[in-house]
Amino acid sequence: MKEIMIATKNRGKVKEFRDLFASKGIDVKSLLDFPNIEDIEETGSTFAENAQIKAEAIAKKLNIPVISDDSGLAIDYLDGRPGVYSARYAGEHKNDFDNLNKVLNELQGVPDEQRTAKFHCALALAIPGEKTQIVEGTCEGIITAKPVGENGFGYDPIFFVPEIGKTMAELSKDEKNQISHRGVALRKMDKLLEERKEFQR
Repeated sequence: MKEIMIATKNRGKVKEFRDLFASKGIDVKSLLDFPNIEDIEETGSTFAENAQIKAEAIAKKLNIPVISDDSGLAIDYLDGRPGVYSARYAGEHKNDFDNLNKVLNELQGVPDEQRTAKFHCALALAIPGEKTQIVEGTCEGIITAKPVGENGFGYDPIFFVPEIGKTMAELSKDEKNQISHRGVALRKMDKLLEERKEFQR
């Protein structure tokens, strides 16, 4: 079985990657499997920069191919916040519930037409000795007034997708993969991997 490292400790993200790569016979490892690796400081000003920093640092440490994901929520009314700070918007403790409530508090009383937002995902593929490749994906939506739905993680319960008429947290795993920012970026990454002999079936 082929192996790839996903540079995250976020169990929700790890599960999504495993689901997407399972059919390809690719074994997904994550930072949860390497507890001794210290957190990589993400000093970039964009999702793409942060994904690249993390992927390259871990590929260098482990000398294996690494995919790093940096993703988050950009809300128009908040001038693109929380943006690259999405995971720690309410503090360094990185609590989904607190982050989500901070956003809802900041949008209190703001009408629907001004609650437009997008999820953005940048994926970096770092292979030792090669130039890092980056793909990106987005998903457009509207921030709800309160959480709706039990699935997903992060800001999914307050991200309403108009063309489907549901929040991300109301979608099944397969439905979410079809339209999510990460799903879009992963399909682009999939094409990159298919061009490489070591990841072909």
